[in-house]
Amino acid sequence: MSDAREFDVIIYGSTGYTGRLVAEYMSQKYGIGGDAPKWAMAGRSLEKLEEVRDLIGAPKDTPLVVADSDDAASIDMMASRASVILTTVGPYQLYGNELVSACVKHGTHYVDLCGEPGWMREKIDEHQEAAEKSGAQICFSCGFDSIPFDLGVLALQKDMQKRFGKPATRVKGRVRAMEGTFSGGTAASLKETMKAIAKNPGLVKILASSFGLTPGFEGPDQPNMMIPKKDKTLDSWVAPFIMAPINTKNVHRTNFLLDFPYGDDFKYDEMVVTSPGEMGKQAAEMLAKANPLGGDDAPKPGEGPTKEERENGFYDVLFLGETADGETATLCVKGDKDPGYGSTSKMIAEAALCIAQDGNKHGGGIWTPGALMGKKLTKRLEANAGLSFTVES
Repeated sequence: MSDAREFDVIIYGSTGYTGRLVAEYMSQKYGIGGDAPKWAMAGRSLEKLEEVRDLIGAPKDTPLVVADSDDAASIDMMASRASVILTTVGPYQLYGNELVSACVKHGTHYVDLCGEPGWMREKIDEHQEAAEKSGAQICFSCGFDSIPFDLGVLALQKDMQKRFGKPATRVKGRVRAMEGTFSGGTAASLKETMKAIAKNPGLVKILASSFGLTPGFEGPDQPNMMIPKKDKTLDSWVAPFIMAPINTKNVHRTNFLLDFPYGDDFKYDEMVVTSPGEMGKQAAEMLAKANPLGGDDAPKPGEGPTKEERENGFYDVLFLGETADGETATLCVKGDKDPGYGSTSKMIAEAALCIAQDGNKHGGGIWTPGALMGKKLTKRLEANAGLSFTVES
């Protein structure tokens, strides 16, 4: 990006539930003026932006930008003013097309919370070449899906290389504990994806494959994550994890983008740990039948937990790696807030700042957090966002 931009980061969607949390984090953590990052709040209504600015206790001189996904000119103007656009305005397949196009056009970097692999693949096919030319770094999935998992596998693989001189050809992601909720945006994105499949049945192949985001590459058959099973390594039953279909695709795309440091025969799956014995089996079977994003009780966009619920949330994910020769290692990723809101808002803010301030060796293109930012983002998250990456064995 050759020209100096007015802002390091613009938070688009600041008047929404998650966007407000991101703006609140930026205000409380970094403030405005002096050596602070140059950031602004953006949304459809100036009046609403002013209201949210005051509600979160941000300074009166916090810059406010009016932009609307239905107004292409306003989106284009916003994209031209920032080094990085951070957007929480989803579902992205409904509200993200103009913004991604504008960022690619202006060579503006971009981060979002997207967990919509069909749309992500469309954007890869549509914009990869143009983003490479303009220098725009477009990075999807910068929240709970899929930063802890993408960076967790990356950190484990670096440890395996350091200790054994080779990567793990097989990694298991196991959610050992989690307290919190998935966002209303996640539920809405799932519904829109189902509608998109009805219009374009060809999306089923992309959604069903762990390699749906690696165009031109299809790796080995992957472990079945859709049925409960006994994990002998942990001596416990495990159940399907609702975020696995997006996380596994991003992990494989990171491997693909970095020229296969995990190997082209890499296998990866994610599941939720219940417990040993018959009770664990029953719990796993119940989880397999549950759908936290469906039904009348599903969260709605703009809704979310109370501050107390966000503060009391957490997650603990174990990654178990094994090399082709049988060497093993484990690494744990923990977050100190509920995954869908408290932790996600901090992760995407730090991802945007990582791109804006820390620099990286990569050029433009459609990236993953692990491939684009890697260790630099891991350090930021450990220092600022309440995450830990700990080798256990």
